[in-house]
Amino acid sequence: MNCEKKFFEIYGRDADGISFSPYRICPIGAHSDHNLGKITGFAIDKGIHIAYRPKQNGVIEMSSLQFPKRAQWHIREIGGKTGDWADYLRGATWALAKEYSMSVGLCGVIEGSLPIGGLSSSAAVILAFLNALCKVNQIRLTAQELIDIAFDAEKNYVGVNVGTLDQSCEVLSRKDHLLYLDCSDNSYELIPTPGNMKPYKIAIFFSGLEHSLAGSKYNMRVDELRAGVYALQAFAGMDYGKFNEANARDVGFEIFETYKERLPAPWRRRCEHWYTEFKRVEAGAEAWRRGDIDEYGRLSFESGRSSIYNWESGAPEQIRLYEIMRETDGIYGGRFSGAGFKGCCMAMIDPNKAETIAEEVERKYLTSFPEMKGKYSFHLCESADGVKL
Repeated sequence: MNCEKKFFEIYGRDADGISFSPYRICPIGAHSDHNLGKITGFAIDKGIHIAYRPKQNGVIEMSSLQFPKRAQWHIREIGGKTGDWADYLRGATWALAKEYSMSVGLCGVIEGSLPIGGLSSSAAVILAFLNALCKVNQIRLTAQELIDIAFDAEKNYVGVNVGTLDQSCEVLSRKDHLLYLDCSDNSYELIPTPGNMKPYKIAIFFSGLEHSLAGSKYNMRVDELRAGVYALQAFAGMDYGKFNEANARDVGFEIFETYKERLPAPWRRRCEHWYTEFKRVEAGAEAWRRGDIDEYGRLSFESGRSSIYNWESGAPEQIRLYEIMRETDGIYGGRFSGAGFKGCCMAMIDPNKAETIAEEVERKYLTSFPEMKGKYSFHLCESADGVKL
């Protein structure tokens, strides 16, 4: 791997270990986890690798093949955010240090195997880094501890209003199983791919646009949903406390139906997405259980449509990719991957038609956005196991 070669170039010796975290996709369940919804998802066989060695002096020194400049800090003197790519790693150090005593740092080189944007590379790099940092400090985390610490780093240090969708998919998933997760209590089921299901693979269509969740409208959309929920609680005479403690999961769909016309239009649309997505997830899990990938795919397309019109996300490039996917034979279903403000789209496809799908989508997309030639890319993936602790 290139990260191993770069490590040797920098340090003149081989890395001691390689830490890996997969990327994830969420065909149904987007924009739901932060308000304790349900999700379905997979880890995929592409992700983040980190080549590393321990540093006994407690210093952490990290480089990335995707970003310039080396970042450095001490495990006991992390400091605040600097606004660069390494904030996610500083946050991981900060979150782990709150729970465990550490004395050993590390030097490492990070490599991502797909373009950045929409596959939760931020969660994947945190998880891969945490795994390496735990290894050199002889710390053994449970799967739930790893999820919680990675979540703490991204939400409370970096400042992105995420839920636990990304971390859970990248830790709990197993190859050829659909992860069905309830974010209200972290209970989950791994639903095996039935023998009667049509064959499928996972296609990633990268738009050519990279993005950062912290710099997008992601946080604002979450606040708009929460504002709608807070107002619904008041309209219904429910007890409510702090704004940030309001969750759609605590307000029944019937209350939304009763009072939705009293909400400002943006808040109503955000709530409409959350409540309908909750139903799509439940229906999708049952479709997967039956082996009905056509129905699961249809629900994923509907999830994408709701993200455009109710959640109001999607750069023009992504919206065009979504439209092309809907009209392409052999694609069961798909949507934006990630927050949907730039990045990529994912789809569940018939592997026997993969070559034709790749050619048709590229031709139509580059006809619409010729400036993306050389930036747009297609990647064929499979489901995979989550992080190995």
